[in-house]
Amino acid sequence: MRLRRALGYVAGPDPGSGPCGTAAVPLLRAALALAEDLLLRCAPARTAMLKKFDKKDEESGGGTNPFQHLEKSAVLQEARVFNETPINPRKCAHILTKILYLINQGEHLGTTEATEAFFAMTKLFQSNDPTLRRMCYLTIKEMSCIAEDVIIVTSSLTKDMTGKEDNYRGPAVRALCQITDSTMLQAIERYMKQAIVDKVPSVSSSALVSSLHLLRGSFDMVKRWVNEAQEAASSDNIMVQYHALGLLYHVRKNDRLAVSKMISKFTRHGLKSPFAYCMMIRVASKQLEEEDGSRDSPLFDFIESCLRNKHEMVVYEAASAIVNMPGCSAKELAPAVSVLQLFCSSPKAALRYAAVRTLNKVAMKHPSAVTACNLDLENLVTDSNRSIATLAITTLLKTGSESSIDRLMKQISSFMSEISDEFKVVVVQAISALCQKYPRKHAVLMNFLFTMLREEGGFEYKRAIVDCIISIIEENSESKETGLSHLCEFIEDCEFTVLATRILHLLGQEGPKTNNPSKYIRFIYNRVVLEHEEVRAGAVSALAKFGAQNEEMLPSILVLLKRCVMDDDNEVRDRATFYLSVLEQKQKALNAGYILNGLTVSIPGLERALQQYTLEPSEKPFDLKSVPLATAPIAEQRPESTPIAAAVKQPEKVAATRQEIFQEQLAAVPEFRGLGPLFKSSPEPVALTESETEYVIRCTKHTFTEHMVFQFDCTNTLNDQTLENVTVQMEPTEAYEVLCCVPAQSLPYNQPGTCYTLVALPKEDPTAVACTFSCMMKFTVKDCDPTTGETDDEGYEDEYVLEDLEVTVADHIQKVLKLNFEAAWDEVGDEFEKEETFTLSTIKTLEEAVGNIVKFLGMHPCERSDKVPENKNTHTLLLAGVFRGGHDILVRSRLLLLDTVTMQVTARSSEELPVDIILASVG
Repeated sequence: MRLRRALGYVAGPDPGSGPCGTAAVPLLRAALALAEDLLLRCAPARTAMLKKFDKKDEESGGGTNPFQHLEKSAVLQEARVFNETPINPRKCAHILTKILYLINQGEHLGTTEATEAFFAMTKLFQSNDPTLRRMCYLTIKEMSCIAEDVIIVTSSLTKDMTGKEDNYRGPAVRALCQITDSTMLQAIERYMKQAIVDKVPSVSSSALVSSLHLLRGSFDMVKRWVNEAQEAASSDNIMVQYHALGLLYHVRKNDRLAVSKMISKFTRHGLKSPFAYCMMIRVASKQLEEEDGSRDSPLFDFIESCLRNKHEMVVYEAASAIVNMPGCSAKELAPAVSVLQLFCSSPKAALRYAAVRTLNKVAMKHPSAVTACNLDLENLVTDSNRSIATLAITTLLKTGSESSIDRLMKQISSFMSEISDEFKVVVVQAISALCQKYPRKHAVLMNFLFTMLREEGGFEYKRAIVDCIISIIEENSESKETGLSHLCEFIEDCEFTVLATRILHLLGQEGPKTNNPSKYIRFIYNRVVLEHEEVRAGAVSALAKFGAQNEEMLPSILVLLKRCVMDDDNEVRDRATFYLSVLEQKQKALNAGYILNGLTVSIPGLERALQQYTLEPSEKPFDLKSVPLATAPIAEQRPESTPIAAAVKQPEKVAATRQEIFQEQLAAVPEFRGLGPLFKSSPEPVALTESETEYVIRCTKHTFTEHMVFQFDCTNTLNDQTLENVTVQMEPTEAYEVLCCVPAQSLPYNQPGTCYTLVALPKEDPTAVACTFSCMMKFTVKDCDPTTGETDDEGYEDEYVLEDLEVTVADHIQKVLKLNFEAAWDEVGDEFEKEETFTLSTIKTLEEAVGNIVKFLGMHPCERSDKVPENKNTHTLLLAGVFRGGHDILVRSRLLLLDTVTMQVTARSSEELPVDIILASVG
């Protein structure tokens, strides 16, 4: 505990946090090394004691925490011993230990209780017992923020601070600075300056670290101690020099020029402390980052020179700093990687671990830079430390060549059973990345993953493997049947409901498209017979999807579903009855709408709309188009993979989505009440001004069936002005008609306000949906008092020009995902199908063409058609969406790459207007 507290006193995570955080890691290493050395020295004696007293302790119940059942009231009662004469040092020290234990365990001491105990404890300064005195210092620091009038011990601490007993002086300095406030600091300033330059290292370090803490509340006072800190920075003691540099840096850290001069001065004359070197490396790295990382800087040269330092911690710190610099090229990383490569063969496990962990990070961005270390990394695969072995193998998986995969898989197999699930997940994630890099090796990798899947393991481990196999199936069509077969065998003995239902969902989605879909039916129906209700329900849904897509299998599927109608669980019975009724109609449109693709609306939104409909009876039938669409893609929701029990346990009130919040806000504005349901809101607000200007304006576009509402969120950044009656006047380039503006009544300093502009969509030319609006903010300016905000005049009219605002075809289309595009294509029908061919003259690659089309139309790519295979000059992009008003719109775009990209667009919808708008906007 004391070691942790001592380390916490001086350590921080980075140069900008904590009093001396710039070298917290090296300091921690040093302290832990010292502790390890002490433990090793004491090990023989400790072992002998354990052997000697083992049986006795076992019989007497020894080994338990002696302070486990302490009561606060009893301990405070014992503290009255402090008032006795003569003082019993041993007994008093034991009671102080109990008080410290209670405080560190989080026990609450009232102010009165703490003050009484504190005043009683001050009488212990009459004793000269060294142990008791040190315990007094610790207790003073702990109780300084609880008890009142702790300043009373200032004279005693000052006496110890300036005394002749060196063992008392350092702790007394720390305790004194803990209780001293800014008003009393001037009284001890002279003593602090003397302590900083004291010849005893422990006193000097104590004064320097205490000064770091005092910086927070008394910066101007401590700043005057810079000369003494500079003198301490020349000390031969490594800790004094480290702490002195820490104080100097934190005094100057807000002055970049002063920090640069400090680095230049100390690096030029050399440093004796490796901790100080580590701190300078971190400070230099931070400076480089703020200077946009110029590699010609002397700071970078200093960091690179530290790679040749005689201290290993300095060498590693420099290497780590270089590889973590943003924008480093493989050539600039080479010296650091070479050093880390040498550490890989170090006899010290800590250095090997640090090296391979850092190389693992480098391999994520620059795998080619780590390739030279592959031989050393392969030697670490058999390291006795399994953490090192796991990191080595995952690094090799990122940097290895295609020809080395088989050998790597054999090496992994040898130790997979010896590592924990946490490390196994890391290996699986590395294999997943390797599958994307070398798709032709899917067979080897899939077999290895299936072997891992059959072994014992927890849920997270098995889920990682299943995720990896599914990603391989989705990325590589050749691996589909092999992967599905492996997953079918896995669910025979799968004990995790979530994984079983997810695999069943995948089988229902991909199985019917394989060459021999009937072979999966046995595995699926086994789940109906053998599993509990959640899995049975998922199996019924999977069976229905096979029947909806395979006419030959339909009679057999109907027989199986009729058996499921007699199931014990009502959810399973309901699903079976519903699917049976739909399949018996033998209509593709019904199969697509109710089995293969399902609803695309938001389920919470549907629930709210139905509840509202029942509360307000109407002669009109319920319109499903009034329900907002699902905000997340259906594949991410995975309805079949969610256990029924989990769905039942969900809270009754579901959090409103962003669009529903906007719907309520707009419905509260009288001018917008007749617009109908909100169809779509733009995902991100559009900035119409720079963030540094006097007025910050951001616009959110809201699309209705026949109107658009532009919401302008305005912020006034001038503290001497108040804006009133703020509106945004818009001038369209197309046939849009501006109907009205809803002003923001008042816009005080730094208080956001909202105004609206309502426009009607084009009626004469409804295909002209793309439009550019010029925007002008108009308002009344009133000067005001910056402190009170009160206006002092009538004000005057003013205006402010904003950036132009664009409305595109994507603002009229909501993304939806059709799990089975062909079924949705057949469901919509060809009544309003149209086709045209275009040449994309400025685009040179299929990847660029696909990305631009998806972004421009604002539709969702289906069946991973946005992924363009390598070395192909043809591709088909499948897009799905819903046009405002609730009309499905589907687009099949065939792309051909010769010198330029030629695109044939075929669009289908339930109405003619969406098709015309798509073709007109592309043209």
